[in-house]
This record gives sequence, structure tokens and C-alpha cells, in this order.
Amino acid sequence: MSDIHQQRQVAESFGADAERYDRTRPGYPDEVIKRIVEAAPGPAFLDVGTGTGIAARQLQAAGATVLGLDVDDRMADRARRRGLEVEVAKFEDWDPRGRTFDGVVAATTWHWIDPVKGAAKAAEILKKGASLALLWNVFEPDPDLKRAFAEINARILPEIPNPYASSVPMVQAYQAIPDKAIAGLDANAFRQPEQWRTDWDLVYTRDDWLSVMQTHGGLAAHITPEKLAELLAATGEAIDIHGGAVTMHYSTLTVKAERA
Repeated sequence: MSDIHQQRQVAESFGADAERYDRTRPGYPDEVIKRIVEAAPGPAFLDVGTGTGIAARQLQAAGATVLGLDVDDRMADRARRRGLEVEVAKFEDWDPRGRTFDGVVAATTWHWIDPVKGAAKAAEILKKGASLALLWNVFEPDPDLKRAFAEINARILPEIPNPYASSVPMVQAYQAIPDKAIAGLDANAFRQPEQWRTDWDLVYTRDDWLSVMQTHGGLAAHITPEKLAELLAATGEAIDIHGGAVTMHYSTLTVKAERA
């Protein structure tokens, strides 16, 4: 996980199926979005790695004015068609043209950004008292399905990291990513960050989960169509055996650091 931000080819692959991403990826708990917006000194937000604008639309609904930024013009185009203003650039190299913001948000995207360079860029564009808010959705299936998914992934995709193989809860294993982000914050630019976790559940039909799967880590873009078909068939069969639906236990991890 330490060098995940260097895997730019993965970060730039999601746009290959932007419509599916927009349709199937979950949003974030409304109380988390509201807390971030209400704590800001004003309404102007930058959404880094906005993708198709899932979090950006929630920020707007909570009262923010949002500029999206994404590295993939296909994702940006989808977000624009949903009514968002989006610029295309790698955040670390982006020219804000003198603009500053009351908040910078990155929702399940900061791990694709260099944590030191990204934090420095955020510090440059945040107004005094404004905050950088980093969010991640981490999912955990019920134990029986988790074991079944782990076996399927190990058998069909042994060369790809297996997210279900951890003996500890996935949210616990995932904590390394927020920790890496926190380590990248300059103590001279940001006050001591606060962290919180919000737990919630989402029930998927068999077909809905198979569709969500195809948006994970650019999966469909990085394995052969034959392997993908095998993976989907085996996963669908496992879901059928375990009742025909998937209850995913989500944890939204939030790191919020105020500009000093």
C-alpha cells in the first residue's frame, strides 16, 4: 500500500467504464458530508479526484459550491453531464490560477495522490482555517461470503492482491492508507488531524454486486475478458449459495486536517 499512488495506470483506468462507476459506486453518509461542509469557513470546495462527481453532488446538496478535478477526461465528461464544473489535471501539478478554497475534499481518491506533494498543494490553496477532508469507503462482507470470495479470488486471480484474504477486518487492514495520508501532512501547514469512522450497511442484489465488482481497482481493464467472466460466474454462484444477496458492511473513514 505504501506506493499505491505510483500506480497511475490504475488510477487512470476507471474512465473506461465511467457510466457503470457512476451508477454503482456508493456515496458517503450524509452526516459526514454535512459535518465537513458546515465546519468550513465558506462554501467554496475543491473535490480532488472527483470521478463522476458522486461526492461532489453530495457536497452541493449540503450547500457547497464545488469545482471538480480529475486526471481522467472520461470521468470528467461524465461529471460535467451531471451538471458539475470539472477541470482535468493531476492534482500535484494542477495550476489553481490564484484560486483558494474553503475546503478540499478527496473521496476514496487520496491514495492515488502523492501524500506529501498532495498535502503541500492543498495547503497552498486552502484559506486560513479551511480544512482538507479525506474520505474512504471500506467494505466488509459477512464472514461466510468473505471466505468464499477469498477462495475465488485466490484461485482465479492469484497474481492480483486479494482484498478478502486478510484475517483481520478489512477496515483494520485498510487503516494503513489513512495513516499514510496523515504522515504526509506538514505539521507547519496543518493542525493535528482528527479522524472518525462511520459504519453503515448496504444490501446488494446478486447482479448489483457483480456490477460494483467491475469498478474495483480498474479490474475489468486489467484482466482478460475470459478471467473476468470466470470471476463473475464464480462470485455469482457463491452469492446464490449464500442466499442470493450481499449485505456489505461499510465503514467510512474520514481524516480532516485544518490549515494552520
